[in-house]
Amino acid sequence: MIDDPTLEQEQEFAEEEASLIKLTFGPLIWAAHFVLSYGAAAVVCAKFPAAIAPLRWAIAGVTLPALAGILWLAWLAWRQWDFFDRDESHDRSGERRHEFLGQAAFLLTVPSFIGTVYTALPALFAGTCR
Repeated sequence: MIDDPTLEQEQEFAEEEASLIKLTFGPLIWAAHFVLSYGAAAVVCAKFPAAIAPLRWAIAGVTLPALAGILWLAWLAWRQWDFFDRDESHDRSGERRHEFLGQAAFLLTVPSFIGTVYTALPALFAGTCR
């Protein structure tokens, strides 16, 4: 069987591209949740200040899928990181780069999860728009 180096490089590039996408999705979910939550709160409090209860439910309805998505990304990144397989006997620079991107993606999901929770906390505790 003949090894095709270009095919191998294309496959490695596709894996790295997927890793970079996973790297950005955690903070992107957090940012989208932040904009939706605070944008909706601004509009509702400016136009319909009495409708705070539906706003709270809407923010909860957006928060739960956002947290689930961030947890899913964290799980994928943890698997890519391969934390428990520490075989350093041979040089695997391509694999190390792949694992590093998994580590970076996992570590970015942690503040994204915490930020999403903190973004939703005012909806939990706010009784009025004042």
